[in-house]
Amino acid sequence: MDLLEIKALLENELKRSVELNEKSGQLTLSTQDLVAVCDFLWRNPTTYFDSLSCVTAIDLGVDSGQMEVIYTLYSIPFHVTLHLRVVLDRENPELPSLSGIWKTADWHEREAFDFFGIQFIGHPNLTRILLPADWEGHPLRKDYVEQERYHGIKVKYEG
Repeated sequence: MDLLEIKALLENELKRSVELNEKSGQLTLSTQDLVAVCDFLWRNPTTYFDSLSCVTAIDLGVDSGQMEVIYTLYSIPFHVTLHLRVVLDRENPELPSLSGIWKTADWHEREAFDFFGIQFIGHPNLTRILLPADWEGHPLRKDYVEQERYHGIKVKYEG
């Protein structure tokens, strides 16, 4: 199974074209298609992407008005890696949670929420995972302003 075959399967399932970057092995999806595509990739015996290895986000900056979320899937029986890319509105970054498909999405999504402020709708426990619960803001956003102090401890250091 290769990426072109996966693309063809998805296009047949969705009844529309899917954007594939063959060089990066990345399919670009709409927010609306994300759950259906992931469920198909997990349930279909010809693909069986049984592992969600990583969920990462990219803040493309205030001027772009966009963020991206990249999901890295792996099929252990077929030895295939696939990246799914979803572009989000930066001012209201929301995606449906995939924790109902892959349990590993739970912590990956919490990390993306913690650092980028992305809301994963339907997540069972969307709380901070690495930063303290009372931390202000999301530090990997391009417009994040670092606090001078946190609970009396100097945070910002000049190098």
